[in-house]
Amino acid sequence: MTNRTHLRLIVLYVTVGALLLVLVGRLWTMQVLQGKHYREVAADNRTRDIIVPAVRGMILDDQGRALVRNRTALVVSVDRTVVARQKDRGKAVLTRLAGVLGTSYDDLMMKTRLCGPGIKRPCWPGSPYQPIPVDDKVDPKRALQIMERQEDFPGVTAQVQAVREYPRPEGANAAQALGYLQPITQEELDKRKGLKVTGYSGADLIGRDGLEAVYDADLRGEPGFRKVLVDSQGRVTGTAQDKSAVPGGNLVTSIDAGVQGAAEKAVQDAVKSARSQGKKADSGAAVVMDVQTGHVVALASYPTYDPSIWTGGISQDEYDALLGKKKGEPLISRATQGQFAPGSTFKVSSVAAAVGDGYDLHGTYQCPGSYDVGNRAFRNFEGESRGSMNLHEALVVSCDTVFYKFAYEEWLRDGGTKPKKNPSDPMVQMARQWGFGKRTGIDLPSESSGRIPDRAWKTAYWNATKKADCKAAKDGYPDIEESDPTRAAYLKAVAAENCTEGYVWRAGDAANFSVGQGDVLATPLQLTRAYAALANGGRLVVPHIGQAVVRADGSVVRRVPDPAAGKLPVDPKVLAYIRGGLDGVTKSGTAAGAFNGFDFKKVDVAGKTGTAEVYGKDDTSWFASFAPVDNPRYAVVVMISQGGQGANAAAPAVRQIYEAMYGTKDHPPLVGKDGRLPSALPRPQAALDPQPSGPVTKPSTGPSGPRRSAPPGPLTRPTSTPSGPSTPSETSAPPEVAGRRATAGGTP
Repeated sequence: MTNRTHLRLIVLYVTVGALLLVLVGRLWTMQVLQGKHYREVAADNRTRDIIVPAVRGMILDDQGRALVRNRTALVVSVDRTVVARQKDRGKAVLTRLAGVLGTSYDDLMMKTRLCGPGIKRPCWPGSPYQPIPVDDKVDPKRALQIMERQEDFPGVTAQVQAVREYPRPEGANAAQALGYLQPITQEELDKRKGLKVTGYSGADLIGRDGLEAVYDADLRGEPGFRKVLVDSQGRVTGTAQDKSAVPGGNLVTSIDAGVQGAAEKAVQDAVKSARSQGKKADSGAAVVMDVQTGHVVALASYPTYDPSIWTGGISQDEYDALLGKKKGEPLISRATQGQFAPGSTFKVSSVAAAVGDGYDLHGTYQCPGSYDVGNRAFRNFEGESRGSMNLHEALVVSCDTVFYKFAYEEWLRDGGTKPKKNPSDPMVQMARQWGFGKRTGIDLPSESSGRIPDRAWKTAYWNATKKADCKAAKDGYPDIEESDPTRAAYLKAVAAENCTEGYVWRAGDAANFSVGQGDVLATPLQLTRAYAALANGGRLVVPHIGQAVVRADGSVVRRVPDPAAGKLPVDPKVLAYIRGGLDGVTKSGTAAGAFNGFDFKKVDVAGKTGTAEVYGKDDTSWFASFAPVDNPRYAVVVMISQGGQGANAAAPAVRQIYEAMYGTKDHPPLVGKDGRLPSALPRPQAALDPQPSGPVTKPSTGPSGPRRSAPPGPLTRPTSTPSGPSTPSETSAPPEVAGRRATAGGTP
């Protein structure tokens, strides 16, 4: 053997020895240094983790009656990730599943596809890594077929779980206030790193609107955890670890189911009555609020919908109907999101502004049939002249020309079309102090702010619309001219004026503002808050619904504090004077007919009618009120869009609500003998259905637990937010004439 060959053998021995040392070292590292880690990994191969959802808490009224509760349902879900790994992309699995469920392959394909641009419902809006519910009304025998033949249904599971139910106590719907649930999206999962995905409805659905969204964290609860032992076939052989879920808290609200049901019925009856008189009456709202605390007792919106439509998925037609104008956009709450010219109900603010600007509270003023504002005559309602009167009578009979005088003279003192530096604009400033033009702060999402126009707003609006106005001033409105030449000519003239001088705060703007017309917009909730402040002596309370979160046994988890109230900068004597004027409205004024025969001894009601004109539409009917007059407890406001005069549509609805609350000879009252609703926190009157008990049979490998079928993705509209759709206002095209009077003058 040569030296060279000997050297090669030595190198080979050294190499082999080194490799053996590395191997031994690696084995020592794995078995000794990292032995514990690999033993845990090996154990994990024999276990499966299941996150157990918490039952979502109920939403209760002020007496503990369930407005939203849970029921159990058997749900079949498909894990699209597992199904997509099949050679045929899951076609055979879905075909077999369709046969068991009595549906079609195409139907299951649509339910398991991901939502996106151009994808119609049904589709899946949640995370692509979550099990997708395809049927929540499964017969147990069919579910057993699926679970016992897992080799034929990889990625398919069946689970008993809780789904939302809406019992409608006392006929109360409150759909827009309650809100709805939807699957959490992948984007939301990425943002909420601490949120566990379970494949169950209780933890993977989140509130999208209403109270479900605002109090989602309280209602959700804390999911539990279960680690089960499985064999090589994925069959459960035991439980290694188990931590129970903590149910979500029950939200006690200030809504009273009896009053809510009565308010909804009153609005529906008012709409039907207005339509029988030839009015379009396309929507309406009612708000009942405790004037001392700001607790919202009822929040009704018309048209409405059945909130159970979200349970089990929603079709494209159903989804379109919730947002479509053909059905009246029922998803929108007219009480908190609808914006309308308030008409003469706004005069309570204008009286306070006029007195604050120096006009005599006890003075005498003329109420002519018309009043010249600049070179234009602004007429009283139906041109009626009533002679001289005080402000009390001006409120009782709703004399517009008295307020035109105040507004025009204040406008002149501010410099007219050439305003002085820092003009006072007392009516604009006072309206803001009453809470108009900004959100009330209610604990509901997507509240509208209304609109209080002023000089700065006019300039900004002119800059935004000048191009369109100038084009319309030149070309006119040919489409409208074909069917309505008079309206087309009017709109063209308005466009020409706005094109050149749309930024100017004119005398007509000030006059219309004083009677809640022109570009003024308010929500029914804002008006209710203003009348509550009038009734309670000047405290601008913040409306709110949530009172406390309680456990099933009634123990309190946390109380929802009452927000701090603001203060009206109005002399209490002025507020008392205004209250006296509104007291006369229901006895001898514009609402006397609507309250004819009403039992004022049982409850004395004061209020104000409002009829707001909108060009091209029927009048908006309003009635704002408070009661009892001597010791106010509640403010009640009803609005009927395109319902006609306030005395004909809204006022009778308010009367109907008070009669339901305080009772008639044929019906017992909803309030107690002291005229109050319950103030103590109640215990839940409707127990939760049993906690979902787990899979129908033993789970397959991988995390188990399908979720109930849920609606497709968040509503998306051009001006919406994730928690709610865009909000309507009482406007008509073109927008620059929205809310303005067709003719000068106003209506009560």
